[in-house]
Amino acid sequence: MNEITQQVWGFTPASPTGDGGGEPVILYTMTNANGATVRLTNYGAAIVGVTVPDRMGKMADVVLGYDRWQSYVADGPAMGKSVGRYANRIAEGTFTLDGKTFRLAVNNGPNHLHGGPTGFANRLWEGRVEGDRVVFGYRSADGEEGYPGALYVEACYDWDDDNTLEITYFARLEEDSAEATVVNLTNHVYFNLNGHDSGSVLGHTLTLKASRYLPTDQTAIPLPEAPAPTEGTPMDFRTPHTLGERIDEPFQQLIWGKGYDHCWAIDGYPDVDSVLKNDTLLPAAELYSEESGRFVKASTTQPGIQIYTGNWLSGCPQSKTEGFAYEDRYGVAMECQAFPDTPNRPDFPGVVLRPGETYKQRIAYEFGTR
Repeated sequence: MNEITQQVWGFTPASPTGDGGGEPVILYTMTNANGATVRLTNYGAAIVGVTVPDRMGKMADVVLGYDRWQSYVADGPAMGKSVGRYANRIAEGTFTLDGKTFRLAVNNGPNHLHGGPTGFANRLWEGRVEGDRVVFGYRSADGEEGYPGALYVEACYDWDDDNTLEITYFARLEEDSAEATVVNLTNHVYFNLNGHDSGSVLGHTLTLKASRYLPTDQTAIPLPEAPAPTEGTPMDFRTPHTLGERIDEPFQQLIWGKGYDHCWAIDGYPDVDSVLKNDTLLPAAELYSEESGRFVKASTTQPGIQIYTGNWLSGCPQSKTEGFAYEDRYGVAMECQAFPDTPNRPDFPGVVLRPGETYKQRIAYEFGTR
């Protein structure tokens, strides 16, 4: 049984015209029977902290974040936030759906990233407590960031006594929306299992349940041959490897990404026409630190997992520790999601949401020690 507390973390600035702003930013703390905690905020439906024990029982916060809500506003890393309407990239910010072409904001080189410069990550969601869970809701207007259809989205967080954090994303087109849309939601949490302020994660060991990955061009858009086998490449994590073991090899994919920033196709994902039909959690990844003994296992209903080794973390607004600054490769994100650029790739598992359908995807992060 969780104890959930709420506190006002601040207020959004008032509009100069006096017709908006001044809304409360809330910090939620979920505490389980073991004293392990998850902290969340309604700004970006974000994970602010996860505090769990190491093998000796010592507690530490193992996700990167900020101690001021203002630092979450338009931060480059999208630290711990729920990203959408479409997580990851859409080539040249353009896709065609039902014979109509849609043009989105271009905010990552030549491409559209994480739903645009504002997206869902830089919105104030409505928060509420429902029993043992925290639920955030957001209404995305028709045409917001260029996307068709008025969409209602929920991010539901559950934290149990086994130290498993489960995120369930729901989305549904509003009743007056006649157009279909595309949806791909994930959370952009960064892990450092030695503690968020302990430095590099290159000593962490990663194992992936994935024999294929999506090689990309120089702008991080999947190539025509994606997915491709990992065998014989530094992208093969079917057996455990530390993140730093091969990250600087002269492998073109790693050179372009300045490290790992790729999507892997999760083994066992069903061959179906649409991810909307799938509700089975598949094991995707395990991240482990020999130093602390902590691990986090990721499982999901999504077909892919993006591993990003925080290659551009330098210059973050701040950290949660005074005087400590996050640098490149101080955290690793494990983002369970649909494949990048799926709206332009009919060969990938689909992401189209039509009126009357409900989008539902789940991500579970199980923490433990050994």
